[in-house]
Amino acid sequence: MKFQAKLLLVFFVVAGLITGCSKDKYNAEKQAGIDDGLIVDFIKKNNISATKHSSGLYYQIITPGTGDFKINASSTVTVNYEGKLLDGSVFDKSKQAITFSLSQVIKGWTIGIPLIQPGGRIRLLIPSTLAYGNESPGPGIPKNSVLDFTVDLISVK
Repeated sequence: MKFQAKLLLVFFVVAGLITGCSKDKYNAEKQAGIDDGLIVDFIKKNNISATKHSSGLYYQIITPGTGDFKINASSTVTVNYEGKLLDGSVFDKSKQAITFSLSQVIKGWTIGIPLIQPGGRIRLLIPSTLAYGNESPGPGIPKNSVLDFTVDLISVK
């Protein structure tokens, strides 16, 4: 019995070493540079007037909205949105207004939504490092994807 336990332990150690060595080495800083190049090319090809935020997020305020809300991660917002990849394929779109806390969404939204006020519309070009990183959250969004969102901010609480 002791021999089987040792053999099993050795098996798991060897299996862990093999799978650990085969994993991709993710470098967020390197990926941020790749994403930035993709976004800059996309902006040029599509003649988009966008601003780069210090976080690496690019945004275009289409309509600023009105009000003087101090929107932050603890704010609850109601929005309509459409999310696309840079190839134009739509991976998600709200069918009706959706309400959530900005603390519950990807970092690109937490940074970008406060740049407008209710009634505003913003386009967010979000590097993968401010979205899902090197993980795929499900079908339609591959790992390391730059995301292109158009968001209409309906209200803030």
